[in-house]
Amino acid sequence: MDLQLSGKRAIVTGGSRGIGKAIARALAEEGARVVIASRDLDAGCAAAEELARDTGGEVHALAADTRDDARVDALIADAVALLGGLDIVVNNAARPGAAPAVPGVAGVESAYLLEELDTKLVGYLRVARAAAPHLVANGWGRIINISGLAARGAFSIPGSARNVAVAALTKNLADELGPKGVNVTVVHPGATRTEKTGEAVARKAAADGISEAQAEKALFGHSLVGRIIEAEEVAAVVTFLASPRSVAINGDAIAAGGGTRGAIHY
Repeated sequence: MDLQLSGKRAIVTGGSRGIGKAIARALAEEGARVVIASRDLDAGCAAAEELARDTGGEVHALAADTRDDARVDALIADAVALLGGLDIVVNNAARPGAAPAVPGVAGVESAYLLEELDTKLVGYLRVARAAAPHLVANGWGRIINISGLAARGAFSIPGSARNVAVAALTKNLADELGPKGVNVTVVHPGATRTEKTGEAVARKAAADGISEAQAEKALFGHSLVGRIIEAEEVAAVVTFLASPRSVAINGDAIAAGGGTRGAIHY
């Protein structure tokens, strides 16, 4: 299937590693012109060079902290200048969720929760707010917000709160921008293999005296497919949502975690 992404102009925040990097790669492979944004410019440039070399596509790197209004505004302005416009926004700049040292409500520090919301929820809002006028001016665009399956379970208060909030942001953006040609969706990855997965598996294997294959299964084998999801598999979902082919999906949440036993979402 031709995803009709050739020549589309995309920005992926948090694009220097993990799921964001996999998304940037997939978009470039489909012919999109891509800007990846990260806090660390050196890491971003290294990733952009690697992706451009591997895909033969156009990939640029810019530095930005999405917790800062002015830096986000400058990021979008610079991306538009580099690409000559903007069609696709993938919001992915957030740190992995961490379990509190003290479980339950006692372990939820106010400053930590506020930082999580500022980074993921308000950070995504900043990017969407700066980018939306460019997408609306095109009469076509896509915004895909990367959230997480913590939105659908009580794993931790910060994890659930930030991801539910991103889903709510997505629906509000879709209702406003959908009639103007801009589809907005949210993707909920579950356990996904990234650069840090190997460390977690090795620690589990050493602690329990089991093989790394057994440790990975114990940590990440609870989905219906029985294994961890690869970052490239999440990227394939996002790339479809970024394409004109996804016009029938707007304002909705797409789970990309391999399936959760027992839950019904409708």
